[in-house]
Amino acid sequence: MSELTSQPPSQDVLDIDSLNASIKRLSEKLSAIQDAVKNMTQSRAQLEGKIEDAQKRVQRILSRLPEQNDGRQLNLLGEAIPPTNLEDDSEPTTH
Repeated sequence: MSELTSQPPSQDVLDIDSLNASIKRLSEKLSAIQDAVKNMTQSRAQLEGKIEDAQKRVQRILSRLPEQNDGRQLNLLGEAIPPTNLEDDSEPTTH
């Protein structure tokens, strides 16, 4: 028959206390990791939203580009540009 070797009861208590302390440390680390993952997920969602908005703005700007053979002034920002009429800017001539 094999002999059962048993540690003294005080050693068992130390092992349990050590194990409990390790479990507590691991639980705290796990909680910190879970919080970090949650924050990163929220940040990623915000960044994805910003990227989508930027892509929409870029697409809107690209859709406003004139054809290559169009010589008009580009208005990429959508601001109102008053039409320029050269006749209005010049002095009337008398010939």
